[in-house]
Amino acid sequence: MIHRISVLLSLCLTLFPFWTGSGVPTSPQGTDMIKKEAFGTSPDGKPVDLYTLKNKHGMEVRAMTYGGAIVSIRVPDRKGHFDDVALGFDKADDYTAKVPYFGAIIGRYGNRIANGKFTLDGKEYTLPKNDGPNSLHGGNKGFDKIVWEAEPFEKPDEVGVIFKHTSPDGDEGYPGNLKMTVTYMLTDKNELIFEYHATADKATPVNLTNHTYFNLAGDGQRDILGHELMLNADSFTPVDKTLIPTGKIVSVKGTPFDFTKLTVIGARIDQKDEQLILGHGYDHNFVLNRKDKGLTLAARVYEPTTGRVMEVSTTEPGVQFYSGNFLDGTLTGKQGHVYKLRYGFCLETQHYPDSPNEPSFPSTTLRAGQTYHSTTVYKFSTR
Repeated sequence: MIHRISVLLSLCLTLFPFWTGSGVPTSPQGTDMIKKEAFGTSPDGKPVDLYTLKNKHGMEVRAMTYGGAIVSIRVPDRKGHFDDVALGFDKADDYTAKVPYFGAIIGRYGNRIANGKFTLDGKEYTLPKNDGPNSLHGGNKGFDKIVWEAEPFEKPDEVGVIFKHTSPDGDEGYPGNLKMTVTYMLTDKNELIFEYHATADKATPVNLTNHTYFNLAGDGQRDILGHELMLNADSFTPVDKTLIPTGKIVSVKGTPFDFTKLTVIGARIDQKDEQLILGHGYDHNFVLNRKDKGLTLAARVYEPTTGRVMEVSTTEPGVQFYSGNFLDGTLTGKQGHVYKLRYGFCLETQHYPDSPNEPSFPSTTLRAGQTYHSTTVYKFSTR
């Protein structure tokens, strides 16, 4: 009898080598679908790991624990040729030395907060001013500059990594201990899914997003002005000279901000429009057309020379379209590609910028006992 049990256990370990006593299959250090490897160290000496995720169609996503940053996304063109459509660097050191937010998790507050201040429940909080007079993307040391804990997983139709971090009370001026998980999932439908969860023990503003720069023609080989963009937004939030929303919500109709139909990004970007001049191009929040709080199509991008298509769906009320206006040729990315003006674009799903100071905008306040939950899906295909 003992011999029979031993044989059965041996057979189980052979068939299911990554089975744990909890009854849940766990991911190994490396399989055909997930691979983990060392990727350098952070500025404070912590090791940085790189995870490579693959699906059954050959799509590949690489993400590292420093900033939870997406390092690369390889997808096919209409002829089946794979290329990297995300801007980034070959080494972790380059991410720590530069601050373009390539691929990173952004928080506590994605986008800008005016004058580095907000008032919550009658108390004023002061934040670092790291973008002129304003606080941007969480301050001097936002979530893009910390090493996240990571746990890979594998399911029949998807693979992924769960990133975890607790931001302490007072971190960059924000109140409350904020406990977060950000899950990256690569599905066999060629979807890259970002799912955010957070809880706090004090009321605090939370606005998490991802800051991947895309170029569907391939990593940094030319500008993105020939891409065609559709935004499911009839209105946007205009900004002042420091790129803080004025508080108004304005129709895009008859303006260079009308992307309600597929439109070439470069078609109107250099027009003498006040908002384009203030943003040095597009760097604005678009108010999504939504019927409910579920996943809603936010954007569709088509790159004509390769046939690549990217669709963005989200539970968020807005999306920041940024046309790479501050890329200036001083950054050399993967494979020696120099990232020049408008060589990448971002579609950052979000609540509106400066919401803590703008009562008319959807609230970003997470209170103790509540759970923050946000989902964004980037789906890739060709035509």
